Formats: sequence, structure tokens, C-alpha cells
Amino acid sequence: MRSSRKGETLAELLYQEGVRNQQVLNAVAVTPRDLFLPDALHHKAYQNTALPIGQGQTISQPYIVARMTELLLEATNQPRKVLEIGTGSGYQTAILAQLFGEVCSVERIKSLQFQAKRRMNQLDLHNISMKHGDGWKGWASKGPFDAIIVTAAASRVPDDLLLQVREGGRLIIPVGDEQQQLLCIDRIDGELLTQTVEAVRFVPLVAGDLQ
Repeated sequence: MRSSRKGETLAELLYQEGVRNQQVLNAVAVTPRDLFLPDALHHKAYQNTALPIGQGQTISQPYIVARMTELLLEATNQPRKVLEIGTGSGYQTAILAQLFGEVCSVERIKSLQFQAKRRMNQLDLHNISMKHGDGWKGWASKGPFDAIIVTAAASRVPDDLLLQVREGGRLIIPVGDEQQQLLCIDRIDGELLTQTVEAVRFVPLVAGDLQ
């Protein structure tokens, strides 16, 4: 993938917003965000805002995508194998696939997963495994993971996800209902260390799956 003028402009904006990891900014610059949106919203593709993608879901604000990815890269274990909860449009997935050796992604809405898989093929990204299932349960048979990123807000941190983070690994997850906070949870020497990153706003992480 090659960077576009619009992609480079978006990456510059994210730098001004505080994203400093050059690998992340490069991935944003070369990833065609319009590919992940309905045709009617292509004109808004490179704005730093969340947008609807159908099924009551959204494509996350580019700043949040970049910030969460940056936090994963800062994990002490230098993660290679990452689990994403909430494939959605696949935009975050595409960013991750350019920066980590193996990406596993779980999506509860079958139609969204199908569309995202098609987009990954279009972009020639083949280090991604996808599963239709309940994000609250993670993907135990593929774990443990060096890092886990959750792209919907949970009412609490799911126990199954904590169990799937390996020693030295990191979980990035928004938690809360009306008031949501982005949490960074590290497993260090068998203990879970939690820090609050910033206030965020995500669609809820719903249990179960849909055909």
C-alpha cells in the first residue's frame, strides 16, 4: 500500500493530536480509510471522527485507533501476536496487520465480519485470522496473546480476556457505560497492573453473536 495525500494529512493531524509512534502514523497514511465506509460517507473518510458503518456499529475515530495501537506497541514484551475484539469495518484490523506478525480478530456480527474479510483480501493483508463469535469470550484456542485490543466498551473487564493475556502482555480496553475510560492493563509477574489512559466513547461490547 502507498500513502495518499489525504492519508498523509490525516497522519499529520494525529501527530498534532499527540500520536508520536512513526510506525503507527505510517500505517495510517497508507491505509485507505474510505474503503471501510459506505459510499455515502467517503467524503468524510479522512476526517478525525467516528462514522456509522451499519448494524448500529461505527468505525472508530482515527485518533483512537492510532492511540490504542501505539499503546500496544509500547508493551514491554514487544508483542507479535495480537487479539482484536470487535473487527467491525476492519480498519483497526488493517492497521494492526501492518505492525504485528499475527492478528486474530473476533466479530459478533456475521455480515460485518464477511465484509471485513473481503477488504483484507483487497489490501493483500494475509496475517489475519477471523472468527465469528462472542467477544466477551475472546479466542481461547488461539491464545495466549501478547496483547489484546478491545474496540467496544465493556461494562467491566471480561475475565476470559484477562486469562488470555500472557505474562508481560497488555490489554487495552474501554470500560464503562455512560462514563467510559480507556484502560491499559499489564500482566507483570503474575499481577495485573491497571492505568487509566483517557476518557473515550465507544459502542457497547455486547455479549453473544449475530448471524
